[in-house]
Amino acid sequence: MTPHEFLKYLSATNCGECGYPACLAFAVAVTKGGVAPELCPYVDTKDLPADIAPPQTEGGLDAVDRGQEERDMALVTHLKSKVKDLDFKALGRRLAADWSAEDPDVLKFSYLGRSVELGRTFVSMANEQLVDPRDQILLYNYVAFGGGRIPDGTWVGMESLPNSISKIRTLATYCELRLAKRFSGRAEKLTALCNEIGAVSGPADQSADVGMIISVLPHVPHYLLFWDEEPEDGFEAKVKVLFDHHVMDYLDLESLVFAAERMADLLAELDV
Repeated sequence: MTPHEFLKYLSATNCGECGYPACLAFAVAVTKGGVAPELCPYVDTKDLPADIAPPQTEGGLDAVDRGQEERDMALVTHLKSKVKDLDFKALGRRLAADWSAEDPDVLKFSYLGRSVELGRTFVSMANEQLVDPRDQILLYNYVAFGGGRIPDGTWVGMESLPNSISKIRTLATYCELRLAKRFSGRAEKLTALCNEIGAVSGPADQSADVGMIISVLPHVPHYLLFWDEEPEDGFEAKVKVLFDHHVMDYLDLESLVFAAERMADLLAELDV
């Protein structure tokens, strides 16, 4: 059973009596972490299916987080094995990364304006070891994909990419809606922050209040479009992220959505 399926058995009041901050968090803890559903005083256990949750553990959400981290690290290990025997010199040309004969097992390139050194067994950013496995997955995927057609400024939405239906909502939640809410009424601030990370203005014929092309990775630009709120007309701020139509030559959908999330993270961090 998924967390959302379990929600129908809860009061959906986010009362917190179970010890979790919201009903959805409790639903994840039950269906993914093995927490007893009886912790919610409003659940009628007689109505619950027999396979409501995996065997009970002591971990709850912590166990879910640990499990995800272990899966992420396993994927990092797998990706390192994929790049172990690749020709880094040739990859450098295809990925717009720097390669040198003095350090032949390392590629250097930019990740959201920050310098990255990626080796066959390590990756560092701004001269510090990169520890978040999700960033490592993104960067090793960029190298493992090996590049392809050069971006040519033909922009498409996530919905135009193959097999992307399940990712559209994720992109909206972790990037588009988040940025729209944060910068509502502050279009000039968003423009300034985009300039701060090296973005360039998009085509002049677009209708948005802000249209900036942000280089997440050398051949993975994101086109950030922002329409500011118009309270008198009842319009809320809106963000749309577009991608070059060749982007699937460089990343899978999961990594592409995460790249957009990291872009939103950076803009939020700079917004002080």
